[in-house]
This record gives sequence, structure tokens and C-alpha cells, in this order.
Amino acid sequence: MIETVSSIAREAGKLLRGGFGQSQKVNQAELHDIKLQMDVDCQRLIEGRLRAAYPSHSIIGEEESHGDPNAKFRWVVDPLDGTVNYSYGIPHFCVSIALQRRNPSSPLARELGGYESVVGVIYDPMRDELFAAERGKGAFMNGRPIRVSARARMEEAIVTVGFSKSEETIRRGMEHLQKMIRKVRKTRMMGAAALDIAYVAAGRIEAYMEFSVRLWDIAAGIVIAEEAGGMIRLEPLGDAPHAFKAMVSNGKIDFGF
Repeated sequence: MIETVSSIAREAGKLLRGGFGQSQKVNQAELHDIKLQMDVDCQRLIEGRLRAAYPSHSIIGEEESHGDPNAKFRWVVDPLDGTVNYSYGIPHFCVSIALQRRNPSSPLARELGGYESVVGVIYDPMRDELFAAERGKGAFMNGRPIRVSARARMEEAIVTVGFSKSEETIRRGMEHLQKMIRKVRKTRMMGAAALDIAYVAAGRIEAYMEFSVRLWDIAAGIVIAEEAGGMIRLEPLGDAPHAFKAMVSNGKIDFGF
């Protein structure tokens, strides 16, 4: 299965790479965000491949959702995480695809509406880096095993803080960033949550945190980070569907999140 999903992610990434740096059709633009036709095109490409391979599974996507919302298996898709980066010609964005299985007994699944992520693929087409994991089988980047970093001191850590669109989440994110920036080695705001989590899993940074993030931004990264030895903290938010306060870390430093 993971080979099939990886192939689909690479195909979508090829589409993104081919359009990078070119004029893009903007479907929606608002303060702090933008939606491109490329998001929709990649979503439909991924959906078509997944529905052909796994017709009984439902699909939840940032752009569209299909199938039985209570199906045993559901795919969670972000066809272009980092749309603003992409539209501005910044080569930091990715494709994120996760398979979730209904499992109400799992502690983390209880925070995810009764589902747990069992397969995750995150593909960065500009660096040709594919992060992938299947529950119980380890995490990999381009076929090589990856692990979270061993750094255990706050002053050695690099952390990334994401910012959502509401005034409240921006305020809380800024407050936490101000605390972190005085304690850690460096802070980063890179604009693609899925890649932030993949970087935690690969040991490049120690933590990603955000006060409001959607399921499709984190679903694949959750299983990749867990399989790489990371720690996941999720808190469902009631203000929007599939929204969470989230932190993914190497599990060795208390970031007070």
C-alpha cells in the first residue's frame, strides 16, 4: 500500500513542480491565505488514483471530501500544503496523504474522532524528499530510516511555530513564540505544517507547534513522527471541523505547550 500512495504523491508532486514559478489561477484570496486552481487539480488527481485503488474508502480533503464519513478507512489529503509559499515562488511546499483507520480504543484516535493514522506520506517535490511511514514498520525518507533528534536541552533546540488565520490563534502563537525565542537556539516559521512535522521526524528540528491547524495538515505527519520516535499532543478545537491545537516534538524537551 505505501508504495501505491508514494507513487500517487510523486505524481501530484510532478504536477506541482511543473507549474512552479508560473502564473497561477487564483480561486480565492483572503487575509493570511490564498487558494489556487492548482490545489484543486492536485486534489482531483490524488482522489482519482485513490478511489480507483481503494473504492470502499472515503476521502477527506482540504478542497473536497467524498464517500461514507463513517467508513472504516478514510484518506486524508492535503494536495498542496504551503500554497502561499507556492504562489509566491518559495520552494517550500509538499503533498500530504494519510490513511486513517477507525479505532476508538487508541488514545490518540480519541482526539481524532475515533480514527488513527496508519499510513502517512509527505512529498517535497522541489527537494525530491519523500517521507513515509506505516504503523509498526518505522519511518523513512527516500527509503532510509529516520529518527527524531536526540537533543535534550532547550537551548539546543530549533522549533517552528505555525500561525492560523484568526486573531485569537495569532495572538496565542505570538505569545508562545516570544517565550520560545528567548530559550531555544532558533525559531522558524516556514509555512508548511506537514513539512514541519516531517522535519521533526527526520531530526532536523525539535518541535512544531500551532494553536489551530486542520486535520489534513497533520494526519500524515502524525504517523511518520510517531514511527520516528516522536511525541504527539493534540487537542480538538470546537470552533471549526477537524481543527486542533497541536504539537509534535522529539519527546525529550518540555516546551510548555
